[in-house]
Amino acid sequence: MNNLNIWQQLTQQLQMRWQELLSATSVHIQLVFFSMLIAIILGVTLGIFATRVPKLANLVLGGAGIMQTIPSLALLGFMIPIFGIGVKTAIAALFLYSLLPIIRNTYTGIKDVDKATTEAAKGMGMTSMQVLLKVELPLAIPVIMAGVRTAAVINVGNATLAAFIGAGGLGDFIFLGITRGIDGLILLGAIPAALLAIILETLFTAVEKWTTPEGLK
Repeated sequence: MNNLNIWQQLTQQLQMRWQELLSATSVHIQLVFFSMLIAIILGVTLGIFATRVPKLANLVLGGAGIMQTIPSLALLGFMIPIFGIGVKTAIAALFLYSLLPIIRNTYTGIKDVDKATTEAAKGMGMTSMQVLLKVELPLAIPVIMAGVRTAAVINVGNATLAAFIGAGGLGDFIFLGITRGIDGLILLGAIPAALLAIILETLFTAVEKWTTPEGLK
């Protein structure tokens, strides 16, 4: 099938299904948002924990790394007996896939803070918590945000697989297009997903620049 026919199919499908597309895009965004929200909260916490308890750092990073080695569909399958078919399973799987870059970058960002800087802060009478909140985390923000950005972009792509467990999203169009052999329908799901990934990449890059201390820009 030539490219002209594909784009004609896309235009036709868009005219027929634009309301469904808006709904699917909304679901897709929600899947990514809630899984990322949980992953950021827990991932940053675990990354900080790993810097405070070095003996457990390999365990924390290794455990998150193992999740990345499990194929996406297999992980969704493992989650079904726990959460059932639908949105909860998709969010749980996406959350687990997002952990590694966030944990690793939080750990690396804090560990790479100049020791002389933290020692000077302690010498000024700061507590360990104050050093973390006022020195280490602000200096580690660029590295942490890079991990969040990576996780978010990966999540947008993985969220298309949620269609296989009835969680909805843009993957519904891709799955339907594959089963019916309609290339335009596949593009109807793939193009918005790619655009979402680009938008998130741009958004988190802007947030990273905004939160980076002046001296590190």
